Amino acid sequence: MSFQNLLLDVAGGVATITINRPDKLNALNAATLDELERAFEQCRTSESVRALIVTGAGEKAFVAGADIKELAQMTPLSAKELAYRGQQVLARVEHMGKPTIAMINGFALGGGLELALACNLRTAANTARMGLPEVSLGIIPGYGGTQRLSRVAGPAVAREWILTGDQFTAEEAHRVGVVNRIFPPAELRAGTLKLTESILARGPVAVRFAIEAINRGSNIPQREGEILECDLFGLAASTEDMREGMAAFLEKRKPSFKGR
Repeated sequence: MSFQNLLLDVAGGVATITINRPDKLNALNAATLDELERAFEQCRTSESVRALIVTGAGEKAFVAGADIKELAQMTPLSAKELAYRGQQVLARVEHMGKPTIAMINGFALGGGLELALACNLRTAANTARMGLPEVSLGIIPGYGGTQRLSRVAGPAVAREWILTGDQFTAEEAHRVGVVNRIFPPAELRAGTLKLTESILARGPVAVRFAIEAINRGSNIPQREGEILECDLFGLAASTEDMREGMAAFLEKRKPSFKGR
């Protein structure tokens, strides 16, 4: 599958999608959203892909937002359709069922931060800056930012970030829980891969069930989430990976998981 605005590479079970519009600070225009949707689906269905890293080309930006030239032409109807379209695409990565990590190498603003929030985890260069500046343009976040930021970092952080429209440092994003780990720019790729490899060393089915429990559980009452957890715990106990993991622990060796 070929792309105009993305690069897709797979090595060692890890796919890397690089948004490749550095002259536009990797802004998410309509064509890039379409390509992201196809790339996410390709990674979801590919047996050779066990985890996904999303990043931006160049040193300046992860994704510096949506394409303002496109936004400036919106009507009320087209604006609603654009927001819905963006939410659909980001839901693809959120519900991929495989570990997904946003590797934030520079500016992650507006739709860029919303894309990062849709991933399971976020790493960042300590020089990165991020925020949701939409109110500065007279609009609000439209790709799920008002909802995901509250769930990731809490309502107080979401209110501050969204209502001020300010940019925040990687250190501040890490402090409030928006970013999981920060690295010097030269170490970002290696650090992100080390985190990814740590996840891939665990039981693949268990990782998938854990992602499902967290994602679905965050949108339902706690007791319903606990029941969901019980069901998935029971399903995990039916797998070959569970028996291998338990046997490896008792035999004091590394497990050899098969993903079934």
